[in-house]
Amino acid sequence: MSKSVPGWVYLSVVTNVVLGATLGLWFLGDRYFTEALINPPSRPSMAAKAVEKPEIVAQAASMSLGRSLTYQDWVDLLGKEAKAMIKRKPDRLIVMAGDSLTLWFPQDLLPTDHTWLNQGISGETTVGLSKRLKLFDQAKPQAVFVMVGINDLLRGSSDQDVLNAQEDMINQLKKSHPKSTIVLQSVLPRARESITTANATQVEALSNDRIYQFNRRLAALAEQTGVEFLNLQPLFADNEGFLRSELTTDGLHLSTQGYLVWRSAIQTFNQFALRSSL
Repeated sequence: MSKSVPGWVYLSVVTNVVLGATLGLWFLGDRYFTEALINPPSRPSMAAKAVEKPEIVAQAASMSLGRSLTYQDWVDLLGKEAKAMIKRKPDRLIVMAGDSLTLWFPQDLLPTDHTWLNQGISGETTVGLSKRLKLFDQAKPQAVFVMVGINDLLRGSSDQDVLNAQEDMINQLKKSHPKSTIVLQSVLPRARESITTANATQVEALSNDRIYQFNRRLAALAEQTGVEFLNLQPLFADNEGFLRSELTTDGLHLSTQGYLVWRSAIQTFNQFALRSSL
């Protein structure tokens, strides 16, 4: 957490804002998200589309290639997005980096007071993300928000190995972006039931207690390395620690309501942690 504001203040404020915002935007979010996917706004070029909504480009690219995008396809696409964004030199840029949870964050639901560069890839691991941080090395973001680690845990990596990789990643980001606020975001819990992901067996085997303990160590790492930590787990968990059913589509990934909760948390966090750099 920010050194100038106690952690409990963040949690209290974020929780209150999220509860109010989620209720108020519930219906609007569903309609906005659906309309954006079915009737996306026209853009002058593919590069502009990539910056605004990467999932639309992914669909078009998949149809063009006649196959699903590979990991390297995604890396190439995100590299082009980063170059296009860097060329624009936007003010108040924030980079979001991570796995599928980041990748599918609807651009239209992100806070409008910043410009966002989404650098998420489905199935991403901490080591994989570390290897492609150079894609946006030349960007000058106000902040870099990172959420990664769940796929490492699902694939059998030890908590310590993931934390070591996270520390390496943090050091890279601090070196490449010395004036940027680096924000580690906690791993989200999984649902109790109705898990329909392709790797449902692995998801069900990962306990939320382990995720909770991992997040505690991740918070300690953030403190140790001098970066910010945004703990999202309390906002997404029910009374028993499971991912709230209304916030997920398959027990692991997020619904529109889930992204609205995340949006409100980021927006509130920014008001505290980034206001001094505006």
